[in-house]
Amino acid sequence: MNTDSEPLTAFRQEVSAWLVDNIPENPGFLLPLTFMEVGTDEQLEFLVAWQRKVYEAGYLGMSWPKEYGGYGMAPTYQAIVDEELAKHKAPIIFNSIGLGWAGPLILEMGTEAEKQKYIKGILTAEDIWCQGFSEPDNGSDLGNAQTRAVRDGDEYVINGSKIWTTHGPYSKYMILLARTNPETKSKYAGLSFFLSPMQAPGISTSPIQKITGEYGFAQTFFDDARISVDCLMGEEGDGWKLAMRTLEYERSVEGGQATNYKITAITSDDLIETCRSIQRDGKPLLEDPVVQDQLVQFIMEERNLLLNQKRSDLPDLCTDYPLSLMLSGKLEATELFRRMRQYAVSLQGAKGGLYIHDNDALSGGIWQHAYFNNFSATIGGGTSQVQNNIIAEHALGLPK
Repeated sequence: MNTDSEPLTAFRQEVSAWLVDNIPENPGFLLPLTFMEVGTDEQLEFLVAWQRKVYEAGYLGMSWPKEYGGYGMAPTYQAIVDEELAKHKAPIIFNSIGLGWAGPLILEMGTEAEKQKYIKGILTAEDIWCQGFSEPDNGSDLGNAQTRAVRDGDEYVINGSKIWTTHGPYSKYMILLARTNPETKSKYAGLSFFLSPMQAPGISTSPIQKITGEYGFAQTFFDDARISVDCLMGEEGDGWKLAMRTLEYERSVEGGQATNYKITAITSDDLIETCRSIQRDGKPLLEDPVVQDQLVQFIMEERNLLLNQKRSDLPDLCTDYPLSLMLSGKLEATELFRRMRQYAVSLQGAKGGLYIHDNDALSGGIWQHAYFNNFSATIGGGTSQVQNNIIAEHALGLPK
């Protein structure tokens, strides 16, 4: 992906200037570092307004078709916007399940009516989306989903429960995997995929407190909930195929997202600044050769992630294991940042035990907050263990 041509350079300068003028001031309350942390009404209102402002400026959904609310431009332009958002440490674009998973899926595999109904609202943040895949009793065994959807005339009656529902209490729609036929020989063949409204009678959510102290997740309950048959995406029994395609978008194996700026990056540059501010034996920690060695290691790994993203766009550089870069990106990134954040906390000594509400916490406790938060990234979208198995089987060809 060439983002250095003259027109693109001019566009980058335009975006940078717009962000300088338009990034909102600190609102006086804790802003989420990731889309999985939105847990208060004030956070929600702030982020909805910010997403709408970015969209109306023409910087969101740039590669999505104009007829559905996008801007019909090359994906390179959105990549530049995402890079500039990260560089300027802008607030996140939070409606990630809609922008990154549901939206691309609907654009690729949805009907014309579904595209007209759903896409624009995703971009404007008028319609917030959540995901109904995981269940309390099935863990990562998505194929064993037991939430039932029974057809009754022009409606489906839904019973069951979903867990770890990011944005659940605030969402208008859910991408829902439910079992429509429990009698099939293959457990996968009995699953169907729904674009379910969240305000239907019989659907309720219960917030779940995270280790960070926030309520970014919820459990969703379906108690004889009735939704229209029009909510079925594809045909009955297509659920597994559609869910697997959704996970490709979630894990960034497949492109087409309206934006990938869903997490505030805390990078090696931030770690270097932290090492400058910590004193050891009267000197900045940055002067310690052992610390310098570890910092260089983090810098190399971070650079490797960036170069692999660029390499994945060039098929001739991916002939040895064609799927390896796409399948390994999520695993490598989440594990790298988990280790980096843990290291930053360990460097603080006794202050490493302080948190974001402690007045003496270094840098406001941002490293502790980011470290705890990173666990959700190593679990959501497939745990690191699951990701290792996927790479082994589908990239390296190893047996199950």
